[in-house]
Amino acid sequence: MKTSVSWPQILAWRLRRQFVSEPGGGPVEIARRLCGVQAQVASSARLAVALRGDRPDPGAIDRALWAERALAKTWVMRGTLHLVPADTLPDHCAALSTLRFWEKGAWQRGHGVTAGEIEKIVDAVPRVLGERPMTREELVGAVVAHTGDEHLREALGSGWGALLKPLSRLGELCYGPPREGRATFVAPRAWLPGWPPALPPQEEAGVRVVRAFLGAHGPATPEMLDTWLFGGVARKAVLRGWFRDLGPELAEVETDDGRVLLALAEHLDDLAATRPSAEVHLLPGFDPYILGAPRSLEPLIPAAARPKVSRQAGWISPVVLHGGRVAGVWKTEAGRVVTDLFEDVPEGPLRAAVSRVEGVEALPDGE
Repeated sequence: MKTSVSWPQILAWRLRRQFVSEPGGGPVEIARRLCGVQAQVASSARLAVALRGDRPDPGAIDRALWAERALAKTWVMRGTLHLVPADTLPDHCAALSTLRFWEKGAWQRGHGVTAGEIEKIVDAVPRVLGERPMTREELVGAVVAHTGDEHLREALGSGWGALLKPLSRLGELCYGPPREGRATFVAPRAWLPGWPPALPPQEEAGVRVVRAFLGAHGPATPEMLDTWLFGGVARKAVLRGWFRDLGPELAEVETDDGRVLLALAEHLDDLAATRPSAEVHLLPGFDPYILGAPRSLEPLIPAAARPKVSRQAGWISPVVLHGGRVAGVWKTEAGRVVTDLFEDVPEGPLRAAVSRVEGVEALPDGE
């Protein structure tokens, strides 16, 4: 028999599980619970962590990345930069490497490289990259010197690191500490403590990724996981295998709009006992709370407001939440929060949420 839950219950449960309504922990614990924090916009990642933390600490992310090496920064979910716990990165890499997009002719033609050149890059980077951080220019120079292929210089030097992303999925490259404002790269095997001799089997890694996803962004469907992890283009047989292997730990829930979703059985009682929230929260752009769900999920984002939340070029706006549902968007002007509401929001709780963000935003830059 399916457990019946309402969307307000689910959203309130996610707020709590994701440290929004009950902040606590440091950057590593937060990134672990959220299954990663998107870091394409560094200030958004810092604010996403700060709002969930148990105390203001603008330098905590940098310490976790570069001193403790307990966090890793690299391209993972949907090919975007994320902060993930160093000890979970092998699972993300193993799961994501089931989709080897760089081997497709259309992708190679679009980036002006041949299959042979991609093979050279994939072979060369692990040979030239170690614990010593290398800028993009240094890495490109080392790859060109190793391969003797000068054409790779232009291809590897292109923006957004398109030709470096396959290496991140293979577990051969992550970010190192910035040098004079420029990004550097290191080899996870040499940089991150406890890196395994080989990536785990994707069957085992995928199950762990699904379990972690459902623990923060559930209940959900395999399609929702696919959208979050692969951008909706996963190999369906791989996805089915992960959910099949996790099956003994799963239970079905039925929502008030008739959807059947999957939850971890261990969370059923807590989910069913959760009361809808009346709280107001402000979250930054690209926040995991939004990215973990489809933008078409009407109980989370009203259809009419979708263009303000999910904008052109994949930009996800900072949002105002009321009861876990998106009720507006916001931005900062001269250090002050300016809201654009499309649903009624209680004035007192909104003022408190705005003050909290402005207080965190006023902290010294940790980068």
